[in-house]
Amino acid sequence: MKVLVIGNGAREHALCRSLSLDPDVTALHCAPGNAGIAEVAELHQVDALDGKAVSTLATELGADLVVVGPEAPLVAGVADAVREVGIPVFGPSGEAAQIEGSKAFAKDVMASAGVPTARSYVCTTPEEIEEALDAFGAPYVVKDDGLAAGKGVVVTADLEAARAHANACERVVIEEYLDGPEVSLFAITDGDTVVPLQPAQDFKRALDGDEGPNTGGMGAYSPLPWADPKLVSEVMETVLQPTVDEMHRRGTPFSGLLYAGLAITSRGVRVIEFNARFGDPETQVVLARLKTPLAGVLLAAAKGDLADVEPLRWSDDAAVTVVVASHNYPATPRTGDPITGLDKVAAEDAPHAYVLHAGTKRDGDAIVSAGGRVLSVTATGKDLTKARDRAYEAVSRIHLDGSQHRTDIAAKAAEGA
Repeated sequence: MKVLVIGNGAREHALCRSLSLDPDVTALHCAPGNAGIAEVAELHQVDALDGKAVSTLATELGADLVVVGPEAPLVAGVADAVREVGIPVFGPSGEAAQIEGSKAFAKDVMASAGVPTARSYVCTTPEEIEEALDAFGAPYVVKDDGLAAGKGVVVTADLEAARAHANACERVVIEEYLDGPEVSLFAITDGDTVVPLQPAQDFKRALDGDEGPNTGGMGAYSPLPWADPKLVSEVMETVLQPTVDEMHRRGTPFSGLLYAGLAITSRGVRVIEFNARFGDPETQVVLARLKTPLAGVLLAAAKGDLADVEPLRWSDDAAVTVVVASHNYPATPRTGDPITGLDKVAAEDAPHAYVLHAGTKRDGDAIVSAGGRVLSVTATGKDLTKARDRAYEAVSRIHLDGSQHRTDIAAKAAEGA
């Protein structure tokens, strides 16, 4: 099987790493990729948002499967363009990807499907914004209706900050605050059959103790020793299957990766948001634990054959990923700094710990930073404590001037396990 992955982040590196380990994959390509992905896949330059360019590349390569990683190409309809040339693609249509592309659309789908979520208002005027903020009170949850690369949500007790964010958005969803821990649960679907993956938890705030600004995610871990063993089956029954069924009923079947961001509240499980693709950095830990070869599962979803796939096999090991970010992230990050120590991790920590690249590029013989989140240092171990120790040991070998990372990823869960 020849596989083409679209994207250039740590999520795509995690996907490429898993696909490169699959004996059925005979050729692996990635566009545009990054310095780390180049070690496991052949890179190609392409505008990931240009459906015609992506479908042309897939045709030229003779790809048997295209996997679209990020949300922006999916919302732009890149998967549709690939399907039109007859190549199986893992990723929803542009219309179905609106479940992530528009918070208001997702709320409408959830209401029709009877999926439990926060009460909300969709606002387009300052007057509507004031009414909604007043109705719910603090803490305020204000979400840009469109795509914002994981940074369109403000949760704050500061009315002025909530109002400013809301008024800066063309259309905004203001909703009630959901208490309780958050969980990410991915499911692979072909539009009918739904196959859940293992749950993970990510860390959105920039600083230890969940302080500082929201980011795209500073780390993640799996499994969740504190979660109810029935969580996955409950979410399948009340959230994932009803949502996939509702999308089918609307004539916009959702095929690909449906990501449910959940709050485990005092009143039960509630959906915070849906995404239309693998989440970053949770993908890094979920795929680290998946023993079933990945390519066949993604191809079955792309071709509508997911019901024929054998149950997924999982490692009992725990996995932890720690994001190393650039100076000043999540504001405008500094880029172009050399990264050293990657060879030490490969020599001394493999196979239990490894580095997945996000914002990196090659500059002559050096690898330099090229984005806000630069690396996802991922490790496995018999439990979360061992996986954490290995991840942070590997982080300590890496040098990137001015870089930052959280020191408390999975700490509470490891203590309580």
